[in-house]
Amino acid sequence: MMQYELFGRSGLRVSPLCLGTMTFGEDWGWGASEETSRQQFDAFLEAGGNFIDTANVYTEGSSERILADLIAADRDHIVLATKYTLSNTTHNPNKSGNHRKNLVQSVEQSLQRLKTDYIDLLWVHAYDYLTPIEEMMRSLDDLVRAGKILYVGISDAPAWVTARANTLAELRGWTPFIGNQLEYNLTERTPERDLLPMSSELGLGVVAWSPLAAGILTGKYLDNKGKGTGGRMEGTTSYRLNERNNRIAREVVKVAQKLGASPAQLSLAWLRHKGVIPIIGARTVDQLKDNMAALEVRIPKKEMERLDRVSAIELGFPHDFVLRAGAQKMIYGGMVDQIRGNKNPWID
Repeated sequence: MMQYELFGRSGLRVSPLCLGTMTFGEDWGWGASEETSRQQFDAFLEAGGNFIDTANVYTEGSSERILADLIAADRDHIVLATKYTLSNTTHNPNKSGNHRKNLVQSVEQSLQRLKTDYIDLLWVHAYDYLTPIEEMMRSLDDLVRAGKILYVGISDAPAWVTARANTLAELRGWTPFIGNQLEYNLTERTPERDLLPMSSELGLGVVAWSPLAAGILTGKYLDNKGKGTGGRMEGTTSYRLNERNNRIAREVVKVAQKLGASPAQLSLAWLRHKGVIPIIGARTVDQLKDNMAALEVRIPKKEMERLDRVSAIELGFPHDFVLRAGAQKMIYGGMVDQIRGNKNPWID
């Protein structure tokens, strides 16, 4: 059974894995049927999972509608997260974005599809640079005070936006973000530059989407041999197929074999070792069960270093600059190693 953990700087208890439901529904020409979705949902709950992630736009709303029936029997047990911001409508300028009008409309429609009175965690799906941050945060706070949402989080936003938003919330007594959702995996480690240090400093729980890099880290696309829907590379995967990612995937396969785990389990376990909650999404129950078994995988220090090394990125300025020996000597007077409580935010 899964153990639970506090999400960010809150008292909300969530499972160490989050069930992603972008695959619930077949409206996009792929995904899981309602029956398969139910089987996945049941398997996740039976294993102790309680954290469910969806969005208003997933499978044209079918994901939320399918979840409505699944959560009805024990709604209060589920930590239900959905999102607003995005829209598939192209003729209404106010149907998308982070502004108050779209927020209120989106939440009301999600509540209707989910057949519930409240949303546990509402994610801002992506940064909208047209909407003032003050408007977004005040509008979110109004819905929290109205009881329609309990917590808020932000996804796919620059670190400075999230930091400013939470500073404004703290200053004005509004509801702050407790979570940060981002793309993070062994092939995409750029969040380590600013997003992860910022999340740590602000006490945000971190949730990773695409933890398997759209299947790259399972090894099935090694050397571009994997085929997507209709015998063609899937659009979300093809751009990732390059020499660097193939090299990482090969190393993942080798380490997984050594540890007696699947490549997917190892990749998810790597994220857990980084203190991140992966969103696991599957098309079959077997895939989901394989992913959940990642909680049983322990990665020895030597193998963690091996995975970190093959997937390492340059942090860039100013991070690399302040870590140089000369800069460290000047910044700390040559005494950084003698200062108790010293913790470099860019190094585990």
